[in-house]
Amino acid sequence: MAKIHFIGAGQMAEAIIRAAIGSGAFTGDEIAITDIDPQRVTRLIGQYHVQETAAPTDAELIVIAVRPQDDINAVTENIRRQASPQAIVISIVAGVTLQRLAALLGPERPIVRVIPNTLTDTGYGYSGVTLNGHVAASQVEPFLQSFGKILYLPESLIDVFTGFGVAGPNYIYYFVESLTDAGVLAGLPRAQATEVVLENLVGAAAMLKQSGLHPRQLLDINNSPAGVGMHGLYELNNSDFAAGLQRSVLASVKRTIQLGTEK
Repeated sequence: MAKIHFIGAGQMAEAIIRAAIGSGAFTGDEIAITDIDPQRVTRLIGQYHVQETAAPTDAELIVIAVRPQDDINAVTENIRRQASPQAIVISIVAGVTLQRLAALLGPERPIVRVIPNTLTDTGYGYSGVTLNGHVAASQVEPFLQSFGKILYLPESLIDVFTGFGVAGPNYIYYFVESLTDAGVLAGLPRAQATEVVLENLVGAAAMLKQSGLHPRQLLDINNSPAGVGMHGLYELNNSDFAAGLQRSVLASVKRTIQLGTEK
């Protein structure tokens, strides 16, 4: 019997399935999938040995993993007709609120909103989670923890978390690419520049965690008066780096909110 039924088998659903099975928390025969793309279903069945089930009749957890632009009304209507009243619905759809899900699924339905991180294969990153009043954390944590860390948030912060936390790796990737290009521009071979950037990135993150110091304090330690680092920081301060990054986060949060209102 499949314990978990995924409606939608896109990249994020696959990442969750891969991590849940890879961690040993679940096996393929405990997971079922449905998707509008039969080739996608066939590939996931072959790769992860999950099951294909048309209806979530026997599922304990039902994961809505469709795109925000897809027809949420039709998906939730099928759940309402086919699923057990006790089945917990876990939505990873950006922008769709608990209130809207409850209106579609019924006021007594246990519902969880999860905004999963994209770092499921690494063991890093948080998924943002908010619960409605009909489900306890203990009922869903074995599943949620199978693909990463959990950060419980009030729903009012879920859209903020989506634009900031889940989109966060984008900013890191872009920073790494840009800093590597700077090293190449200055004269280092790309392979060496990449290694230096990645080592500095990991080391700086470890220093922040281990020391407990504010980034500004570490900047002060790392830079002598009129030194090399301070001249570099001066130019960075004259750029639009910080404000540009902040605008990027706000744009991501705004788009998250928009996705919840689009049909």
